[in-house]
Amino acid sequence: MAAVPGVERKGDKVPYASHNGHMFTYLSKAGVMALRLPEKDREAFLKKYAARLCVQYGVVQKEYVDVPDSLLRNLEKLAKYLKASFSHLGELKPKTPAKKKTPRATS
Repeated sequence: MAAVPGVERKGDKVPYASHNGHMFTYLSKAGVMALRLPEKDREAFLKKYAARLCVQYGVVQKEYVDVPDSLLRNLEKLAKYLKASFSHLGELKPKTPAKKKTPRATS
């Protein structure tokens, strides 16, 4: 995360990073790093690294790619994709925080 100034790791069981309410990378329970990329970068990434789209709980996450181990070992190249992922969030409308539900009084 040091590649993207001002971004910090969140989450305990599933570590992730987000900005303006949008997650852009996370580490799955299986230990696979997923990275959210804009379409043009995603297609190039999938071809270059023979990677695949991220699948979690049987659902294909169309905007996320699985980061191959070879790229995880090359932090300089990985930083390029982290920055692209983070900058892509600037194209998205910020999410408003969900309102916390207040418990109902029981009779």
